[in-house]
This record gives sequence, C-alpha cells and structure tokens, in this order.
Amino acid sequence: MQRRELLKLFALVPYAGSASLIPWASASAAPPKAEKHDLFKELGVRTFINAAGTFTAMTGSLMHDYVLEAIQSAASEFCMLDEVQDKVGEKIAALVHSEAAVVTSGAFSGMTLGLAGILTGMDQHKVEQLPHLDGTGMKSEVIIQKAHEIVYNHALKNTGCKLIYVETAAEVEQAINERTALLHFLNIEADKGNIKHEEWVALGKKHNIPTSIDIAADVPPVSNLWKFNDMGFSFVVISGGKAIRGPQSAGLLMGKKEIIAAARLHMPPRGFNIGRGFKVNKEEVLGMYVAIDKYIKEDHDKEWKAWEAATAVIDNAAKTVSGVTTSITVPALGNITPTLQIAWDAGKVKLSGKDLQEKLRSGAPSIEIGGIKDNSITVTVWMLKPGQEKIVAGRIKEELMKAVG
Repeated sequence: MQRRELLKLFALVPYAGSASLIPWASASAAPPKAEKHDLFKELGVRTFINAAGTFTAMTGSLMHDYVLEAIQSAASEFCMLDEVQDKVGEKIAALVHSEAAVVTSGAFSGMTLGLAGILTGMDQHKVEQLPHLDGTGMKSEVIIQKAHEIVYNHALKNTGCKLIYVETAAEVEQAINERTALLHFLNIEADKGNIKHEEWVALGKKHNIPTSIDIAADVPPVSNLWKFNDMGFSFVVISGGKAIRGPQSAGLLMGKKEIIAAARLHMPPRGFNIGRGFKVNKEEVLGMYVAIDKYIKEDHDKEWKAWEAATAVIDNAAKTVSGVTTSITVPALGNITPTLQIAWDAGKVKLSGKDLQEKLRSGAPSIEIGGIKDNSITVTVWMLKPGQEKIVAGRIKEELMKAVG
C-alpha cells in the first residue's frame, strides 16, 4: 500500500467499528493454532524409560511443567540479554548464598568462563587475547589434585592454561608460583584426594589464589547449592539439567562478584572472546531461574521417600527370581539417590548384563539401565515418570526369569 492509501484506510476505522478493514488485523488477532506433531515418531527417534540416571547422552533430565511454562512465556517477548542475566543473577545469588551468579551453557562452560574472568579481570584487551597467553602477562597455570583428573578439566585448558597435578598439600605449596591462576577442586572425587575441601580453600586464601569447585551432578542434597559458597570457594559451577530439572543446556556459575563480572565479558552477547559459542538464550536463563527457585522450595524428604518406594517395587520384583540378589546403596558425593544393584548367579541365570541391557532397550517400551557388568546391572528411579517403576520391574523380572536355566 502507498502512504496515501493507508491514511484513507485508517480514517475509515473509527466508523467501521471493526478491525476487519485492516488487512493484517484478523491474522494477528487470531493466529492459526500450531498443528501438534509427534516429532520423535515422525523422525524415527527412539524414546525410552530412563532407569539409568541423568546422563548427557540420554538428554539429561526432563524439565518440570513450570520450567516449560517459563520458557514458553519468555519466548513471546523481546528483552535485552544482559538485563535478564542481571536480574536473574541477583535472584539466584540470593538463593545460593553467593555474591553473584550467572546462567551459563552448562557446568563445563562455567569452568572456562570462571577461569577466563580470573585471568583477564575487566581488561577488554586481555579478553580478546585468550586463549593465547604467551607474552600477555596473564597467569597460565591451574593446580589440581591428581585424583581429580577427569576429561571435563579440559574446560580449564580452553583458556590456554596448563594443568598442574599434585597429590599432597606440600606439593601444592611447591607448585604455586607467579603463574598460578587457580586451585581447582572436583567434588565427586573428594574422597579420593588427600586434600579435602576446607584445606583446599585455606591453601588458596593463604597464597591469595582463587579456588573453584566443580559440583556438576552433585545435588541432591539441595544444601550443596550453597554449601561451597559458604565454605569460601571463589567460584562454583553446577549443571542445570540434572536433579534441578532445568534446561539441559544450561548451568550456573556462582561466586565472587568480581569473578562473575569479569566472566561475563567472555559471554554473549559480546564477541571477540573465547565464550562466544557459550550462548544462553533468554528462555534458558528464565527457565533456569524458575527451576532453581522451585527446586530449593521442594519437599525433598517427600521426594526421597517416593524414590525409595519406587526402588522397592523394582527390588521386590527382581529378587523373586531364583539366583538373583539385590542391594540398595546411596552414592556419597554425586548422583546421591537410591541406587539398586541387581546381580545374579551366572550358573543359574544364563544372561549377561549386556544381554539384559539390549533386551530392555529393544523392548516396547524401550528401557535404559546403567552399571552394566558381566552378571549385574544398576537401576535408579529418580528420572522415572510416576508408574514407570512398575513397567521397569515387570520387564526386568520377565527377562531374568526367561534366562533361568
């Protein structure tokens, strides 16, 4: 339409008493309803009952309805990404007892960003230089206990830093020098290292070196969300898509105000930094906030009793099979939920753990389990939907009974 024609059209509107004269009005007022699709079915993607746990390969956990509602609501409006991170960060920081917090694209990116913030501070020139540290004057080494050596420590290497592994407090003292940027700790392996949490923090404070801790999968208990901030770690990272049941691609970096502020210089919407690929959209930021807020307020005793009851259903079914024994344990440091081990006498039950895994996987409905060994498996119930424990119990018992010989 020409401008003159538009003016004529708008002049008619008050007298028409209807928006029908405006060509686009009816379409915007009543958008067509989206057709519902079962995309997994259309694409031929296998779905399954998750009796294994919160593994990234299995797409972590399922978001609660209130998280999905937050994401859907957020998707309908524009906002400035930094502003939503500011507001959400303030709320989350208060919940987890930290000076500051920011939603990241998982715990791994949180480790990279936290260390990057320590290396560069608020110096934009240094931000643009990472991961090339030579000749920059920036520190370049991270000290970690040998027992805490895992593949995810590569997140720290992404900054250009070298990892220095030690075994004792004395070796930490010897390893510290003018290049030391950080002392990093892995919570899930805390029982394997010689140096415990409090001593690690004390070593950092003694030498004025920041300390960090990776607690990616280490809630429950819910108190771990603030325990390590209270303990004095300079920054803490955690995954959002496990027990918290937030977006699988989100996580949290929390800790000292100056570290979080500097870390955000390495995050979108800014470019020319090593964290540009760690983009978190507004929907994930708000979804993560709602997930953490609700998770903290949950009745965790009630939740634990429900897990115990569901575990008992599978336990009671499996141990009725001749030659089968069961035990229930609770991991001490990570994935702290009732874990059922089902084992069998190979002389009585002619089935390997791998065979059972494949039979459950290929059945209808498909079921995933964990802890596969020659004559045992493990099962967890915390990712099951209500009632699925009965299906899992029935299928495991069925396959074990078929193999009795």
